[in-house]
Amino acid sequence: MNIQELDREYVAGTYARFPVTITAGKGSLVTDVDGKDYIDLTSGIAVTSFGACDDVWYKAICEQAAKIQHMSNLFYTEPCAKLAEMLCTRTGMRKVFFSNSGAEANECAVKVARKYAADTKGPDYSTVITLKNSFHGRTITMLSATGQDHYHELFRPLTPGFVHAEANNLEYMKTLADAHKTAAIMIECVQGEGGVVALDAGYVKGVAEFARENDIALIVDEVQTGNGRSGQLYSYMNYGIQPDIVSTAKGLAGGLPLGATLLGEKVKDTLKPGDHGSTFGGNPVACAGGVSILGRIDDELLAGVRRKSKFLFEAFTGVPGIEAVTGMGLMMGLKTTKPAKDVVNACIAEGVLCLTAKDRVRLLPALNIPDDLLAKAAEVIKKCCA
Repeated sequence: MNIQELDREYVAGTYARFPVTITAGKGSLVTDVDGKDYIDLTSGIAVTSFGACDDVWYKAICEQAAKIQHMSNLFYTEPCAKLAEMLCTRTGMRKVFFSNSGAEANECAVKVARKYAADTKGPDYSTVITLKNSFHGRTITMLSATGQDHYHELFRPLTPGFVHAEANNLEYMKTLADAHKTAAIMIECVQGEGGVVALDAGYVKGVAEFARENDIALIVDEVQTGNGRSGQLYSYMNYGIQPDIVSTAKGLAGGLPLGATLLGEKVKDTLKPGDHGSTFGGNPVACAGGVSILGRIDDELLAGVRRKSKFLFEAFTGVPGIEAVTGMGLMMGLKTTKPAKDVVNACIAEGVLCLTAKDRVRLLPALNIPDDLLAKAAEVIKKCCA
């Protein structure tokens, strides 16, 4: 059997895979089993921040793996401590809990918010308000947090304690908060799986102000939007707010599984020994990768992300077959006249890898994708949309 046949025989059928088997890659080019090259505008769903097999990242993880690949969190390791310091220094947050994925980072965020509310207001203050059209992960509790009914249908009963507000409707948010004993408000500044839709600036600022005035923990889910993807280090920075809790993962370690929950001043000491834990969270090899990635997401790189974003927005606006362009930074959604999946399949045939998000074509190129490859891929996409 070939690779695809082996996969269909032995791997759980949870993915509607495209008929492409990738065997190698370098930067923003990846190669399939037949030797065909593709311009990768997916980055493993916003994971490979500097593209495939980045030299600096590769050197960092290999050097750490040659020292020690894993230690229990009952002991200290340098990469874990160093990455936590970098995250706090760059964000103004105070403490970090490391896990393995975005869903786990969000689980930790909810645990912290509920414990803070229980400590300060009482254990009945447990409701978490999230947004309709949101996506926060695939654990049972994070499915409950996710504000899309179709993710709920097969897995009831879900974890109680979550209610969903209309995005960009501050009064509705306040009504829900008044009706429930609320521990936290949890938002994505750009709803990625919900169609790559950015929230209105006034709404985000209004939510942050309301949360602060009512001592409600504000959680910003930066799993997909974070680590330079939006054109700032974290997307909330585009809105001029300071959350109490930030969750992130995906691009943080450049291709290794690593999640992080950043805790602000209000909640920095909420977790006590034994309150939470993770076997692999803070793994030294993953954290070494994170140090390599985060250390290079500097002002020059972020300016490049914004410049490339502007190029794409201009390239796709007013183009036949493209009805709308949404998103932020190098996290973009194209509402196309043709079905999004048809456009993606056509792009694959032409040597460009894209994704979908609901009814849109989704683009998530590496943050450092060369201009010439980006321009070439844009022309292919326009051709396939027309």
